[in-house]
Amino acid sequence: MVSLESFKIDLKSLEQGATPFEFELDDAFFESLETAEVQRGNLHVSLLVNRTNDYYDLNFHIEGSVMVPCDLCLDDMEQKINTDNRLAAKFGENYSEDDDLVTVIEDEGILDVAWFIYEFTELNIPIKHVHAPGKCNPAMIKKLEEHSATRSSGEKIETDVDPRWAALSNLKIED
Repeated sequence: MVSLESFKIDLKSLEQGATPFEFELDDAFFESLETAEVQRGNLHVSLLVNRTNDYYDLNFHIEGSVMVPCDLCLDDMEQKINTDNRLAAKFGENYSEDDDLVTVIEDEGILDVAWFIYEFTELNIPIKHVHAPGKCNPAMIKKLEEHSATRSSGEKIETDVDPRWAALSNLKIED
Protein backbone atom coordinates (compact mmCIF):
# COMPACT_ATOMS: atom_id res chain seq x y z
CA MET A 1 0.00 0.00 0.00
CA VAL A 2 1.14 3.50 -0.79
CA SER A 3 0.39 6.59 1.24
CA LEU A 4 -2.04 8.91 -0.49
CA GLU A 5 -0.92 11.90 1.59
CA SER A 6 1.14 13.30 -1.30
CA PHE A 7 -2.10 13.74 -3.28
CA LYS A 8 -3.54 16.13 -0.69
CA ILE A 9 -2.91 19.69 -1.80
CA ASP A 10 -3.08 22.52 0.73
CA LEU A 11 -4.76 25.14 -1.42
CA LYS A 12 -4.33 27.90 1.15
CA SER A 13 -0.54 27.56 1.09
CA LEU A 14 -0.28 28.03 -2.69
CA GLU A 15 1.03 31.32 -4.03
CA GLN A 16 -0.92 33.38 -6.56
CA GLY A 17 -0.29 32.13 -10.11
CA ALA A 18 0.63 28.69 -11.38
CA THR A 19 2.05 25.88 -9.23
CA PRO A 20 3.07 22.59 -10.91
CA PHE A 21 2.79 19.12 -9.34
CA GLU A 22 4.10 15.81 -10.72
CA PHE A 23 2.94 12.34 -9.70
CA GLU A 24 4.20 8.91 -10.74
CA LEU A 25 1.53 6.25 -10.30
CA ASP A 26 2.24 2.53 -10.19
CA ASP A 27 0.46 -0.64 -9.07
CA ALA A 28 0.66 0.44 -5.42
CA PHE A 29 -1.45 3.54 -6.14
CA PHE A 30 -4.27 1.51 -7.71
CA GLU A 31 -4.14 -1.12 -4.95
CA SER A 32 -4.42 1.56 -2.26
CA LEU A 33 -7.66 2.87 -3.83
CA GLU A 34 -9.21 -0.64 -3.73
CA THR A 35 -11.15 -0.20 -6.96
CA ALA A 36 -12.65 -2.92 -9.09
CA GLU A 37 -11.88 -1.81 -12.64
CA VAL A 38 -8.18 -0.85 -12.66
CA GLN A 39 -5.77 -2.67 -10.36
CA ARG A 40 -2.45 -2.11 -12.11
CA GLY A 41 -0.80 0.53 -14.24
CA ASN A 42 1.97 3.05 -14.74
CA LEU A 43 0.94 6.65 -15.21
CA HIS A 44 2.60 10.03 -15.14
CA VAL A 45 0.40 12.89 -13.96
CA SER A 46 1.24 16.54 -14.49
CA LEU A 47 -0.99 18.88 -12.52
CA LEU A 48 -0.89 22.64 -12.88
CA VAL A 49 -2.82 24.57 -10.23
CA ASN A 50 -3.48 28.20 -11.13
CA ARG A 51 -4.57 30.30 -8.15
CA THR A 52 -6.53 33.51 -8.55
CA ASN A 53 -7.46 34.81 -5.08
CA ASP A 54 -9.63 32.01 -3.60
CA TYR A 55 -10.41 30.35 -6.95
CA TYR A 56 -8.26 27.49 -8.24
CA ASP A 57 -8.05 26.12 -11.77
CA LEU A 58 -6.56 22.59 -11.85
CA ASN A 59 -5.34 21.22 -15.19
CA PHE A 60 -4.45 17.51 -15.24
CA HIS A 61 -2.44 15.76 -17.95
CA ILE A 62 -2.37 11.97 -17.47
CA GLU A 63 -0.24 9.73 -19.66
CA GLY A 64 0.80 6.08 -19.51
CA SER A 65 -0.99 2.74 -19.46
CA VAL A 66 -3.19 0.62 -17.22
CA MET A 67 -4.00 -3.09 -17.24
CA VAL A 68 -7.62 -4.07 -17.82
CA PRO A 69 -9.22 -7.45 -18.59
CA CYS A 70 -9.94 -8.22 -22.25
CA ASP A 71 -13.68 -8.54 -22.87
CA LEU A 72 -13.18 -11.67 -24.99
CA CYS A 73 -10.47 -13.81 -23.39
CA LEU A 74 -10.39 -12.19 -19.90
CA ASP A 75 -6.56 -11.99 -19.96
CA ASP A 76 -5.00 -8.71 -18.89
CA MET A 77 -4.30 -6.24 -21.65
CA GLU A 78 -2.50 -2.93 -21.71
CA GLN A 79 -4.71 0.11 -22.32
CA LYS A 80 -2.93 3.35 -23.23
CA ILE A 81 -4.05 6.48 -21.39
CA ASN A 82 -3.53 10.03 -22.62
CA THR A 83 -6.00 12.57 -21.31
CA ASP A 84 -6.28 16.22 -20.34
CA ASN A 85 -8.87 17.24 -17.75
CA ARG A 86 -9.82 20.42 -15.96
CA LEU A 87 -11.26 20.96 -12.51
CA ALA A 88 -12.07 24.16 -10.63
CA ALA A 89 -12.01 24.57 -6.86
CA LYS A 90 -13.17 27.22 -4.45
CA PHE A 91 -13.68 27.56 -0.72
CA GLY A 92 -17.03 27.18 1.03
CA GLU A 93 -18.67 26.02 4.24
CA ASN A 94 -19.33 22.42 3.08
CA TYR A 95 -17.50 20.06 0.77
CA SER A 96 -19.33 19.44 -2.53
CA GLU A 97 -18.70 18.35 -6.09
CA ASP A 98 -20.83 19.90 -8.85
CA ASP A 99 -19.79 18.94 -12.40
CA ASP A 100 -16.29 20.43 -12.74
CA LEU A 101 -16.43 22.57 -9.58
CA VAL A 102 -15.29 21.32 -6.19
CA THR A 103 -16.08 23.29 -3.06
CA VAL A 104 -13.44 22.72 -0.36
CA ILE A 105 -14.16 23.37 3.31
CA GLU A 106 -12.48 26.73 3.99
CA ASP A 107 -11.26 25.84 7.48
CA GLU A 108 -9.39 22.80 6.13
CA GLY A 109 -8.27 24.08 2.72
CA ILE A 110 -7.11 20.60 1.63
CA LEU A 111 -8.06 19.07 -1.72
CA ASP A 112 -7.33 15.37 -2.22
CA VAL A 113 -6.75 14.83 -5.95
CA ALA A 114 -6.08 11.04 -5.83
CA TRP A 115 -9.67 10.05 -6.56
CA PHE A 116 -10.01 12.69 -9.31
CA ILE A 117 -6.90 11.29 -11.01
CA TYR A 118 -8.36 7.79 -10.82
CA GLU A 119 -11.73 8.92 -12.23
CA PHE A 120 -10.09 10.82 -15.11
CA THR A 121 -8.06 7.69 -15.90
CA GLU A 122 -11.05 5.35 -15.76
CA LEU A 123 -13.14 7.67 -17.94
CA ASN A 124 -10.41 7.49 -20.59
CA ILE A 125 -10.73 3.69 -20.87
CA PRO A 126 -12.99 2.68 -23.77
CA ILE A 127 -16.19 0.82 -22.89
CA LYS A 128 -15.10 -2.12 -25.00
CA HIS A 129 -11.53 -3.28 -24.49
CA VAL A 130 -10.30 -6.15 -26.63
CA HIS A 131 -6.84 -7.35 -27.60
CA ALA A 132 -5.60 -6.62 -31.12
CA PRO A 133 -6.59 -9.37 -33.59
CA GLY A 134 -4.63 -12.54 -32.89
CA LYS A 135 -3.43 -11.43 -29.43
CA CYS A 136 -6.23 -13.01 -27.35
CA ASN A 137 -5.64 -16.20 -25.35
CA PRO A 138 -6.16 -18.95 -27.99
CA ALA A 139 -7.45 -21.53 -25.47
CA MET A 140 -10.09 -19.12 -24.20
CA ILE A 141 -11.14 -18.11 -27.73
CA LYS A 142 -11.51 -21.80 -28.64
CA LYS A 143 -13.77 -22.38 -25.60
CA LEU A 144 -15.79 -19.30 -26.47
CA GLU A 145 -16.29 -20.54 -30.04
CA GLU A 146 -17.30 -24.02 -28.82
CA HIS A 147 -19.95 -22.62 -26.51
CA SER A 148 -21.18 -20.16 -29.10
CA ALA A 149 -21.48 -22.97 -31.69
CA THR A 150 -23.37 -25.21 -29.24
CA ARG A 151 -25.82 -22.48 -28.40
CA SER A 152 -26.51 -21.48 -31.99
CA SER A 153 -26.82 -25.06 -33.29
CA GLY A 154 -29.17 -26.02 -30.45
CA GLU A 155 -31.71 -23.36 -31.30
CA LYS A 156 -34.43 -24.04 -33.83
CA ILE A 157 -34.59 -21.35 -36.46
CA GLU A 158 -38.22 -20.54 -37.10
CA THR A 159 -38.88 -19.79 -40.76
CA ASP A 160 -42.62 -20.33 -40.74
CA VAL A 161 -44.73 -17.23 -40.40
CA ASP A 162 -47.32 -17.20 -37.65
CA PRO A 163 -50.71 -17.82 -39.38
CA ARG A 164 -52.24 -14.85 -37.57
CA TRP A 165 -49.77 -12.58 -39.31
CA ALA A 166 -49.78 -14.45 -42.63
CA ALA A 167 -53.27 -13.10 -43.40
CA LEU A 168 -51.87 -9.57 -43.33
CA SER A 169 -49.65 -10.30 -46.33
CA ASN A 170 -52.83 -10.80 -48.41
CA LEU A 171 -53.99 -7.24 -47.77
CA LYS A 172 -53.42 -4.88 -50.66
CA ILE A 173 -53.19 -1.21 -49.98
CA GLU A 174 -54.09 0.98 -52.91
CA ASP A 175 -52.64 4.45 -53.28
